[in-house]
Amino acid sequence: MPVSRASSAPRPSRAGGAPSGSADLPLHGGRVPPWLFQRMARLGRVIAEAVVLEYGREELLRRLAHPFWFQSFGAVMGMDWHSSGITTSVVGALQRGLAPLEGELGLKVCGGRGRHSRRTPDELVAFGERTGLDGAALARTSRLVAKVDGAAVQDGYELYLHAFVVAADGAWVVVQQGMDAGARLARRYHWLSEGLTSFVEEPHAAIDGRPRGVIVNLTDRRAAQARAAQVELVRGGPARIVEAVRRGAALPHLQLPGRHAVRADDVILRRLHGALAAAADRGPADFAELLLTPGVGARTVLSLALAAEIIHGTPSRFTDPARFSLAHGGKDGHPFPVPLRVYDETLRVLRRAVDGAKLGQDERLAAIRRLDAQARSLETAAAGRGPSFEAFVAAERAASPALGGHTVMDPAPPRRPSRGRPAGPAQLGLKLR
Repeated sequence: MPVSRASSAPRPSRAGGAPSGSADLPLHGGRVPPWLFQRMARLGRVIAEAVVLEYGREELLRRLAHPFWFQSFGAVMGMDWHSSGITTSVVGALQRGLAPLEGELGLKVCGGRGRHSRRTPDELVAFGERTGLDGAALARTSRLVAKVDGAAVQDGYELYLHAFVVAADGAWVVVQQGMDAGARLARRYHWLSEGLTSFVEEPHAAIDGRPRGVIVNLTDRRAAQARAAQVELVRGGPARIVEAVRRGAALPHLQLPGRHAVRADDVILRRLHGALAAAADRGPADFAELLLTPGVGARTVLSLALAAEIIHGTPSRFTDPARFSLAHGGKDGHPFPVPLRVYDETLRVLRRAVDGAKLGQDERLAAIRRLDAQARSLETAAAGRGPSFEAFVAAERAASPALGGHTVMDPAPPRRPSRGRPAGPAQLGLKLR
């Protein structure tokens, strides 16, 4: 397994899991087209590799247990930025992308949606046989986690997705999702093994979704008496009154609307301006000279800056996941069609950087790190000096045909991507500095 190259990885804010939070996730139907899913698998794989190289395998598990990072991760892949479908697509993309690296990274993505979720115990037993872990215990953990979210947390959402990501040292993260079909809402649950001391007392890293009426949550630490009372009831009668169970502390809340359109108030504009300024600033210095890729224009460097933030950003950076849809658009055409030429160029640069780092040549990966640092350092100075959100999106839409813009409504693109140069800032009509 690659070793950690840095000691300053963002850490969870409380013992026992990633920062707690919630989000409203509108249910969306449909499928991810093959031309996008293949790219999502490649981008998910290379970003996961970069996180492991830079911060270690444990940090990747922490990120997956962070609901805001998870949503931003899906948005930068070109998925619908607000949709519950991000959960299914991110899990599927990681499952496909990381499968060939199981031996190298020591990670296995098990389960998935529907019938795939029921295969999880068998997959965990097989993983245990390959690694020497107690696969039967992992399978029991998987079943227990599903039982807790399906029965102990009675919030009106029926589970339909269960993904179990396990490491060769026994660490794991679970992402589950339930739906309320009548309200067309989804709730995502995150579990993290790090610091977990009990499966039935506040085990979650986070729960995403819209609170709807009374929620019976028997995993709350204040529900210990209620759990004991239920046991006594089974044994012959209650000895005490079961306490009303509810969450006490207010959790960070991410409100994801049902509309497809990305609006200016969905994005923290100073962060976008910082990324745009860094694209103009660091592009010539790092990517034309260091990476020897003169075809990389500022538009591609902007996507690289947003991908770099996914790799290096701290938890507070992901409160506006809509911003990450500005890297590669969205499959439904919002905020703009997926620019395949930019997407493929971003993949190529990241792939070269990660492959070089594996061989001990980390200059390219260091350039990605500097790009992220530069974007953050320029946010204050660049605020108000870049284009408005509306102008940026309008320019992207205008440039879409030249950038290979594609949506689910379009015919499948050619198998071989265009090797033409992605548009730079002048071609997009943007004044970056």
